Amino acid sequence: MNPAFVYGLLFVAVALEVVGTSALQMSQQFSRLWPSLLVFVCYGGAFYCLSFVLRTIPVGIAYAIWSALGIVLISMVGVVAFRQKLDLAAIIGLGFIILGVVIVNLFSKSVSH
Repeated sequence: MNPAFVYGLLFVAVALEVVGTSALQMSQQFSRLWPSLLVFVCYGGAFYCLSFVLRTIPVGIAYAIWSALGIVLISMVGVVAFRQKLDLAAIIGLGFIILGVVIVNLFSKSVSH
């Protein structure tokens, strides 16, 4: 598969996971129907997209990218949509997560480009 397509699919998986996690917050422990259904649809779509990504990118690398981007994006959603606060330690930690993904993608021979 074309690397741009594979990474695009990975980003779609991340986006679906972030939407699903946001819906999880809104589902109020699965007590609200529509957000609960959105959780299952988004997580299902995320894993479906990820399954195609794994044809090209090793599972450890793909999951590292997916989880790192998901953590950073859902943290931003939490701040903006749910008015959650991030302290300095959380912001520094998120910075290290981003740095880790950059290092893996730029310097690891495990990543298929």
